Amino acid sequence: MLVEIPDVGVILGVLASFVAGLVVVVLYNAIKPRLGSEANNTKILTGRLQYYENLLIDMKIRLDSLELIKESEEPPHIPVLRHREYKVQQEVSFDPKEEKKERMQNMNFGSATDYVLRLITEKPMTSRDIQITIGRTREHTSRMMKKLFEEGLVERNMQTKPFTYKITDKGLAKVGVIKTIPAQ
Repeated sequence: MLVEIPDVGVILGVLASFVAGLVVVVLYNAIKPRLGSEANNTKILTGRLQYYENLLIDMKIRLDSLELIKESEEPPHIPVLRHREYKVQQEVSFDPKEEKKERMQNMNFGSATDYVLRLITEKPMTSRDIQITIGRTREHTSRMMKKLFEEGLVERNMQTKPFTYKITDKGLAKVGVIKTIPAQ
């Protein structure tokens, strides 16, 4: 039986493609760990950025709520001392059991809605921003915002995710803020 030997060009072509495939596999295995670590680093950095962005948003909301509370309070009357008085400081004992946490004012549903309406008078806010500001649960805030939306006191911008809420003229009237309309 005679075996036909293929042409030398075919043998060299098969051999060259085999070697080229081997080189590609070795290079891929050498580069693969570097690609994976870059993707992992990107995930970690993105997570950190998101975390710090959330912290900044929370701080901004708290600052806005403090400013709103400060604006609503009347400045206290501080008497001016005419002559110098000396006060004796008493030593205060610290008992950790008596330490009380600072709490947000206790709001019933009616005053919470007024508070939220005053809060979004300045600028539109998301449900999460409102939740953090009033210190209630997500569910409570959602129900309240849904009720305000259904009553026509706020309008919901569905073009953004998450939705933003903006006060309507009806809401401004309920809060007592008069909106001036320019003459035409």
